Amino acid sequence: MKKFDIPLHYRSPIISKVKAKRKLEDPRKKDFSPTHLNFGNVTFIISRHFGFCYGVENAIEKSYKAIQENPDKRIYLLSQMIHNPDVNNDLLSQGVQFIQDTDGKQLIPWSEIQSEDILIIPAFGTTVETQELLESKGIDTVKYNTTCPFVEKVWNRSSKLGDLDHTIIIHGKHKHEETKATFSHSKENAPSLVVKDIKETQYLADYILGRISTEEFLTFFDGKLSKEFDPLKDLKRIGVVNQTTMLASETQEITDFLRETMIEKYGEENIKEHISDTRDTLCYATNDNQSATLELLNTSADLAVVVGGYNSSNTSHLVELLEPKFPTFFIKNKHEITSINNIQSFDIHTKELNQSDSFLPEKEHTNIIITSGASCPDAVVDDVIQKILELKQAPITIDQIKL
Repeated sequence: MKKFDIPLHYRSPIISKVKAKRKLEDPRKKDFSPTHLNFGNVTFIISRHFGFCYGVENAIEKSYKAIQENPDKRIYLLSQMIHNPDVNNDLLSQGVQFIQDTDGKQLIPWSEIQSEDILIIPAFGTTVETQELLESKGIDTVKYNTTCPFVEKVWNRSSKLGDLDHTIIIHGKHKHEETKATFSHSKENAPSLVVKDIKETQYLADYILGRISTEEFLTFFDGKLSKEFDPLKDLKRIGVVNQTTMLASETQEITDFLRETMIEKYGEENIKEHISDTRDTLCYATNDNQSATLELLNTSADLAVVVGGYNSSNTSHLVELLEPKFPTFFIKNKHEITSINNIQSFDIHTKELNQSDSFLPEKEHTNIIITSGASCPDAVVDDVIQKILELKQAPITIDQIKL
């Protein structure tokens, strides 16, 4: 796999060594067991896979190249390049401006963007409508387009399904930038619908099986359907694709559920005519990170720390997997830890920051699971580890640790 030119301040003394050793021992990534680092009175149980993925490293490399290659030009990002505050703040500090926020709110009017300006398309990609707007202004949308190739793979799969007269069911959060982009591309040549989870899928199935009316269906999925979507004819042949950062297991559950629905509706012998196998749209990095997190559930630990941006979909799903078994703290960086007892962490259910005064347990030896989202720099994870080591006054230093 290609090696990207990433700024040195995103690298780390601890995590880089761990990853280098694991790469030598397990080049084909078949072993999902974690790495244990024992610092005397605290052991970090580090997930096999986490941190920057291919798409994120590609986006970072191109973004910093844009800065280096255009010192005298205005540089814009359509929105946050990735969902990590440290990376985005670093880009802002170097003069990059965001045209929109993650909710699509306009921060800089389109009228201010000129053909000579440099435009970076983020890793999530962008909508067909925005692409056409930029091209109409004479802006180069190719040179610094950082759209993840695995996101583009979903777009291509959607296009092929459309050519086969399938309706596209997108498993994703309909307000997420990646889902908006995928929906925009898929609806170009196929009816498209977004479902967030298995509950919304069950509602879709109820309509297919005639249990609810067309009016109820259209009301329920308002804002999540392509224009002129006709449920009476558009739900006879379907294919499921996913926002690449969703839970792979949930995407599979949705696909399996809809397959059983189509069997009930049309019969087992006709199933190939009514639903397509689309497992190939699952992102490798999302799969690896989630599989490695599931492996963490087989370990014994006092708590888990997940590091990443609070608006990061893939990171929140790691929290979702860990929190049923471990006290789990979702933090953006080391500054959320203020003392050995106090930590500020994000609640993925209430979408609020909570203060806790029972962070590290009072015991001789503490076992801590640690992982991060695909958009989190290793250096940020490193900082969290070092902050905890300082608080615990660990007798073994980083230089003394044996991998």
